[in-house]
Amino acid sequence: MPIPIEVFTYLIASISSLALTILLASSRRPHPLRSSLLLASAASTLWAALVAISSMFPWLPNVLVQLGELARNAGWLFVLLQLLGLQSGKEAWSIGDWQWRRAFFLGSALALLLIAIGPLLATTTIDAPGVHYQLVLILWLCLALTGLVVIEQLYRNAALSARWSLKFLCLGLGAVSAYDFFIYAEALLFRELDAELWQARGLINALVIPLLAVAISRISNWQIGLHVSRQVAFHTVTLTGAGLYLLGMAAAGYAIRYLGGSWGGLLQIGFMTAAAALLAMLMFSGRLRSEIRVFLNKNFYSYRYDYREQWLKFTLALSNLNDNVAEGIIRIMAPLTSSPGGLLWGRDDGQAMHLLAHWEMPPPPTGSTLGGLSDWLQHTDWVIDLEEWRRAPDLYKDLELPHWLQNDIQLWLIIPLVFRDQVQAVLMLKKSSLKSSLNWEDRDLLKTTGRQAATHLAQHLASNALVEARQFDAFNRLSAYVVHDLKNILAQQSLIVSNAAKHRDNPEFISDMIDTVENSVKRMKRLMDQMRSGIRSAPNNSVSLQKLLRDVIATRAANRPIPSAEFEANNNTDGNSVSTMTTQPLAACVVEADRHRLATVFNHLIQNAQEATDDQGKVVVRLDCSDDTVTVYIEDSGTGMTPEFIRDRLFRPFESTKGLTGMGIGVFESREYIRQLGGELSVVSQSGVGTTFFVTLPRQVDDSKSPTQAPDQQASPNPVQSL
Repeated sequence: MPIPIEVFTYLIASISSLALTILLASSRRPHPLRSSLLLASAASTLWAALVAISSMFPWLPNVLVQLGELARNAGWLFVLLQLLGLQSGKEAWSIGDWQWRRAFFLGSALALLLIAIGPLLATTTIDAPGVHYQLVLILWLCLALTGLVVIEQLYRNAALSARWSLKFLCLGLGAVSAYDFFIYAEALLFRELDAELWQARGLINALVIPLLAVAISRISNWQIGLHVSRQVAFHTVTLTGAGLYLLGMAAAGYAIRYLGGSWGGLLQIGFMTAAAALLAMLMFSGRLRSEIRVFLNKNFYSYRYDYREQWLKFTLALSNLNDNVAEGIIRIMAPLTSSPGGLLWGRDDGQAMHLLAHWEMPPPPTGSTLGGLSDWLQHTDWVIDLEEWRRAPDLYKDLELPHWLQNDIQLWLIIPLVFRDQVQAVLMLKKSSLKSSLNWEDRDLLKTTGRQAATHLAQHLASNALVEARQFDAFNRLSAYVVHDLKNILAQQSLIVSNAAKHRDNPEFISDMIDTVENSVKRMKRLMDQMRSGIRSAPNNSVSLQKLLRDVIATRAANRPIPSAEFEANNNTDGNSVSTMTTQPLAACVVEADRHRLATVFNHLIQNAQEATDDQGKVVVRLDCSDDTVTVYIEDSGTGMTPEFIRDRLFRPFESTKGLTGMGIGVFESREYIRQLGGELSVVSQSGVGTTFFVTLPRQVDDSKSPTQAPDQQASPNPVQSL
C-alpha cells in the first residue's frame, strides 16, 4: 500500500516546527512572549504530527486531529493578541481598555465543546454528523478570518520602526491563515475538503517556519541564544541551492523529453549535461561563494559591532583632538584594528599627497611618494590588506604600489579617507599582533570612520588655511596703508627736489627743507614700527580740531587752490553743504584720537579737493561744534562726482580715478579710521558743481579743563612737522 503524500508534507511541517521549538526552548534570555511562542510552536508540531499519523493510520480518532488544530490556531492567535496588547502601550493582556483574555478563553472553551460533541452526535440517528461537520468548518473559517484581522491590525498600527521586526511574522502567519481560509471556504461551499489542497497544506506550514524564526529573532529584546556556525549555515544554503537547482533542471529536462518528440531524449541528455557543468562552475566559483557568505552574514546574523556606540565614541574622540589633528586621527583609528601605530598621508592647497603625521613608527624614507595609489583608491574606495595583496595580487586589479611600500613589512592596512567623493588622505596602519585578518564588518567600519575622520581633517586644514589667509590679509592691508603713506612722503620729497635747483641759495628754503626731511624720517620710522608691530595707530590723546585743521591747511598752502579756513561762530554753508549751527566755542572742539592719523585723514581729503578743483576754484574748510559732536566740512568747487560713483566706487579700496598715480585706498582708510573713533564720513556731490565731505566725530567732554584751554599744547608749531 503506497504511503499517502500528506504523510510526507505534514511530517516535514512537524519537523520544521520542532526545530523552531528547540530554538525557542534553548534561549535563556527572558521575554514576555517566550512561553506563548514556545507553546504555539509546540502545538504546531503536535498538530502536524497528528495529521501525518492519521493519514497513515485511519483508525486514529479524527477528534484528536481537530483538537491539535484548535491548539495550534489558539496558540498563535494568543501570541498575536499579546503583541497587539503590547503595541497599545500598556500590557500584553489588554488592547486599549479591553481585557481580551476572558473573551479568548471563553471562545476557546466553546470551540473545544463544539469539537468534543462530535463523537456523541455520531451515535444519534439524525443527520447530526453532517451538521457538526459544517459547524466545524465554520469554526475553522472563523478562526482563520480572526487571525487575518488581528494580523492586519497589528501591522497597520505598528510604528515604522517596529514594522521591520513584525513583517516576517505577519507574512508567515498571514500566509497560513489565508490558506486555511481558502481551503475551508471551498470545503464549506462544496461540502468536502479538496484532497490536493489538504496535501499541500502541510508543505505551506513548513515553508513559513523560516519566516517565523527570522521574525522571532527580530522582536525587541529577543535574541535566539542557540549559536549556529556560519560555515554550517553557508554550506547548508549552498547545498539547498544546489538541490533546488537540480530539481529545476530535472523538471526542465522532463519537459524537454516529453515535448521534444523523437529528439526529446537527445535534447534531455544535452541539457542535463550542460546544466550539471554550469552547476559545477558555480559551486567552484570563489567570488560567488564569497558573495553568498557576505549575504548570510549581513542578513541572518547579529552584527559584531554596535555601530551606534562606535560612532559616538569615535565622534567624541575626534571632538577632543587639539592642534595635532593628523596624528590624533592615527591614534584613534588604530585601535579599531588593534594596530600599534601608523602613517597619515594627505594633501593641502591642492598639492600632491605628502606625509602629514606618523605615530609609534618611523617615517618612510626621504623622498617617498604614493605614486598612483591615491588615484587607485579614488577609483575603488577599497581597504587594502597588504598581506592579502602579497598572497593574491589578482584580487587588487591594476594596483601598483610604490617600491618602498612593497618592501615595508611593518605596514598592514591602507585605508582611504574620503571627503566629498575625493580621497582627502590615506591612512596606513602598522601590523597588529592581536588581529591578523579583516572581514566585511571590519572593512565597513574602517571606511565609515575614515569618511568621518576625513571630514574632520578637511575642516582642520581649511581652518588653518583661513587663519593664514586672514594673517596675510591683515598684513596686506597694513602694507597697502603703509605704501599709501610712503607715496605721500615721496611726493613731499619730490617737491623738495624739484624746487632745490631754484631755491638752493635761499636760507629759508634750506631750513624748511631740513625740517621737511626730518619730518619725513620720523614718519618713515613710524611706518617701520607699524610694520613690525602690526599696530596701525598710536594711543589716542586729546586733539583740538581747530589747531589741527589750521596746521593741515598751512601744510596744503603750497598747492593750488589754497584752502581757506572759515572757522566762524555761525556757519551757514551754501551749495552742496548742509546748514549747521555752532553751539560750543571752537576751542572746545576737542576729540580723542591719534593726532598723526587724524591729520593724515584731513590732509588726504583736502588734497583730493585741491586735485579735483582748478586753480581759480576754491577749497573751504569749516568747523562746527555742538554739545555731543564735532563736524568738519571740506567743500570744493571742483568737478564733483556722480551718485553712481559715490555709491559703487568712492569707498571701495583700490578704486582710483588718478590712474597709476593713485592707490585707491585713501578715502577708504579715512572712513575706516573715522568709524573706529565712533564717527562717520559722508559726502554730498554734484557733477560739475562741487563736493562737500562731512567728518563727524564724538566730542570729548572734560569738566576738569576750561573750555578755552586748548589741549595738545605739545604739538610742534611747524605745520610741516605736525604731519
